[in-house]
Amino acid sequence: MAPSARPLHEIRAELTAPGQPYETEVVDVDGVSFTSWKNGPSHLVEILEQSWNYGNREFIVHEGQRVTFAQHFAQAATMARRLIEHGINPGDRVALAARNLPQGIVTLWGALAAGAVIAPRNVWWTSEELAYGLNDSEATVLILDEERLARLRKQFNNLEHLRHIVVISDDPGHAADLGKPHDVISLKDYEEFLGPINPEATLPDVIISPDDDATIFYTAGTTSKPKGAVATHRNSVVSVMSLGFANECRDLSAGIDYKAAREISLLNIPLFHVTGALAGLVAHTAGGGTIVTMRHFDAGRALALIARERITTIGGVPTIVLQLLAHPDFKKFDLSSVRSVSYGGAPVPEDLPARIKGALPRALASNGYGLTETSALVAQISGQQYLENPTSCGLVVPVCEIAIVPESFDDAVPTPESCCATNEAGELWVKGPNIVRGYWHKPQATSQCFSRGWVRTGDIARVNDVGLVFIVDRSKDMIIHRGGNVYPSVVEAELTQHPAIAECAVIGLPHEVDGEEVVAVIVLRQEGLASVEDVAAFLKPRVATFEMPSRFYLRPFALPRNAQLKVLKRELREALAHENF
Repeated sequence: MAPSARPLHEIRAELTAPGQPYETEVVDVDGVSFTSWKNGPSHLVEILEQSWNYGNREFIVHEGQRVTFAQHFAQAATMARRLIEHGINPGDRVALAARNLPQGIVTLWGALAAGAVIAPRNVWWTSEELAYGLNDSEATVLILDEERLARLRKQFNNLEHLRHIVVISDDPGHAADLGKPHDVISLKDYEEFLGPINPEATLPDVIISPDDDATIFYTAGTTSKPKGAVATHRNSVVSVMSLGFANECRDLSAGIDYKAAREISLLNIPLFHVTGALAGLVAHTAGGGTIVTMRHFDAGRALALIARERITTIGGVPTIVLQLLAHPDFKKFDLSSVRSVSYGGAPVPEDLPARIKGALPRALASNGYGLTETSALVAQISGQQYLENPTSCGLVVPVCEIAIVPESFDDAVPTPESCCATNEAGELWVKGPNIVRGYWHKPQATSQCFSRGWVRTGDIARVNDVGLVFIVDRSKDMIIHRGGNVYPSVVEAELTQHPAIAECAVIGLPHEVDGEEVVAVIVLRQEGLASVEDVAAFLKPRVATFEMPSRFYLRPFALPRNAQLKVLKRELREALAHENF
């Protein structure tokens, strides 16, 4: 699969030329001008409407269940009508807290078709965190699985707005175990709530505008309280179009054309992640692709699924790819169907694209960059360009504008004069029609992060002379461990409860399989007051398993800080990485 001799900039110019699928135009949103895609749907529900045309093509494959596009459309249309019957009006929030199940996919699309805002919840959250998210979003209907129901039940009396809980059974052949009824919140089995499905069901007549709210994805950033990033239909559709553009550039630059081939993807990114929902679910709904999901990710079972279902696309986060490549049975399976390995959202080992090429010679590796606040994709790199620039996350898509400014920059909008020089590192700002409108009910956090169409990413980056973006560091400190988000402030808050600890910092270090490992650096109030074993035993019952540090370091002197007394975690990471601690 030799790469095309055509330069990538020629391909990008051709795809965005007047009359072409990815032609761009200037739009005005609330007084701010953006470059946006000219073609494509005006809102997400148009994508659902168009998916009906795929008819009996398989859409979802999950643990023996197979759902066609026609079946899914009828179920989603029915769900939309049931939600309206239960008091959901346009703009109301519908919460989802379940693994990647077919019923969750129906819920997401049904809520959008009802004009509601879908607010997925992190399935790893504690009962207290789930209750916080439900109260914060003011959701009145929640669809969850039995595992989440058991976790949330102790919080029922603390839920201020919730009126209906719909429970997905762990066993598709039996009704869900609803347990004891509640005085205020009604509990119903999912199948009972949905009722009879009319194969000829149509979507309700709901008026949806491009700038209506569509989703709330929660991100904690560097604080312990999660923030709900509110994305509009425009934000989401633009992001899906950007992914299509980037993938077409990937294929054409490699001299191949997969337009007529159906995409079959192993979707392991949860729907509560913007990548799983938009780049995974919505993109496949739009393109007629098949989504293959698993209840629990296991690399061995995933390899068997890839071979059996002839999966064409794998990835999501680097951890998943690393675990697949490292599995002892990797070579026992026929993986020749795989033509794309795409990932992003976490630091990537420099040798990963070369390892993918060696293990899956027919597949193109792609790395991307984006945030919850950018509705996923901002930049992507793939194929030969990625092999030659393995530390880059690629070129920015045409509808996004970026600026690299000094970390001390504090003006409202970047200007050419305020930007860093080529290859000089600084904070990355992004502007585009994909930028969410702000954080739900958090005006101060919104004003700190968003400004006149721009978002401060908090990431430290540089751009070279041909426009390739390189992420140098993350000032937001979030750790991606085994595909999950670990927020250092949560772990640090628990560590500081130990009477012997004066200060601490939790950081992520690169790990060959897990993406990053969680590491705690601790300064004691007095030498000898506690051991590493004492600290680990104290912390273990206080945090989730995936948040537990794999290593603890007792530091004999104070943590490094800047003039604002912020801990310089970059210095700690560099010291530990070079064993110069």
